[in-house]
Amino acid sequence: MTQAALKPTTSPLQQRAVAHFTDLQNRICEAFESLDEDSQFICTPWDKEKTDTLQGSGEMRLMRGKVFEKVGVNFSEVYGEFSDKFAGEIPGTTADDRSFWASGLSLVAHMANPKAPAVHMNIRHIVTAEKAWFGGGADLTPTFAFDEDTAMFHNQLKSACDSYNKDAYTEYKKWCDEYFFLPHRNETRGVGGIFFDYLEKTPEETFAFVQAVGEAFLKSYSSIIERRKDMPFTEEDKKTQLLKRGRYVEFNLLQDRGTRFGLMTGGNTEAILMSLPPEAHW
Repeated sequence: MTQAALKPTTSPLQQRAVAHFTDLQNRICEAFESLDEDSQFICTPWDKEKTDTLQGSGEMRLMRGKVFEKVGVNFSEVYGEFSDKFAGEIPGTTADDRSFWASGLSLVAHMANPKAPAVHMNIRHIVTAEKAWFGGGADLTPTFAFDEDTAMFHNQLKSACDSYNKDAYTEYKKWCDEYFFLPHRNETRGVGGIFFDYLEKTPEETFAFVQAVGEAFLKSYSSIIERRKDMPFTEEDKKTQLLKRGRYVEFNLLQDRGTRFGLMTGGNTEAILMSLPPEAHW
């Protein structure tokens, strides 16, 4: 592939997706800062050093506060050419054209209070030689599950799904339950949410759905943290949380496709691994 061919030929939809991802990044960070008094995100823009096959840029935002022990909200846009080995795993690549473009927003929050749940959210748009699709999802990982929190989180995501397709919530909830499962532990990672990928039909409707997922996440999770951040907890509760975080580490390093995709496409390593908690026990 020539250097000129590496320049992304972005469609209007790709441009709108990038604009949405960066706007949502801003609004999530503002909301989280308002929940964690006197704490602010440290913003670290990055540019992928140009190579023969990869280019890109993004911004890693990280906050460590009294409420959010560690939260990362990261935007990225990368493009170039997959390696021969990895190209075979990605839809729409061909033997003659392994080019790709990918942009997305990825978030993981680990909370100081064990009664406040950890959370993951990701939305992305990927384009290859012959296909273009959206993917993403959100899932809640409490140490101590509260039924009303689980219900709020799922109900907001269901509303987003219902606006897209009447069967979407059932399908994407099942996909999430199956995906966020630790086979070596024979246990789920948390209380679920939704997970979806390779949505390539009706791109305008799908993009609207992706936007709705982001809004549902922001509304529900902010409310849950407001409710739980100041609850009393014991030293034993904290020990339980750290053991739960160990499971989180195991999943992200052994099972998570997003971690592998980021590393295989030359993304910023620190941003990709920001999902790991600041402290965990086994």
